[in-house]
Amino acid sequence: IGAPPPVDLEDERKNGDFVRRLIADRVLTACHDVSDGGLAVALAEMAMASEIGADIGAEIDIAPDIPTHGWAFGEDQGRYVITTTAPGTVTAAARAAGVPLQAIGTTAAATLTLPSARPISVAKLRAAHEGWLPGYMAAQ
Repeated sequence: IGAPPPVDLEDERKNGDFVRRLIADRVLTACHDVSDGGLAVALAEMAMASEIGADIGAEIDIAPDIPTHGWAFGEDQGRYVITTTAPGTVTAAARAAGVPLQAIGTTAAATLTLPSARPISVAKLRAAHEGWLPGYMAAQ
């Protein structure tokens, strides 16, 4: 509901340059932008691609004026989900670059868990994602 978030090309470039630098320095273990489907979709796609789940903590700082669907599926530009084995290095680099950074959770064995939601099996998520079209076509 309402207008989409404003696009700030300067911030988008700064964030993109920051992420590319971390990738080139081999500091990240995974990276996905949230511009196509939002945070929840990025997390699901990352989990399915890696077969590694995520536990997004209930303590995550979600602005009270943002509805849950806006937080989960908002397609903001210049925002990324990243994973690393060197969080201190990433935090220091973000601070030095003037790039906002928020820890939202940890990787998890075989489930994806969003705040206030039950865990979903990554295998079941993949089966639903990959199986819906063949199932739909078979029903025709």
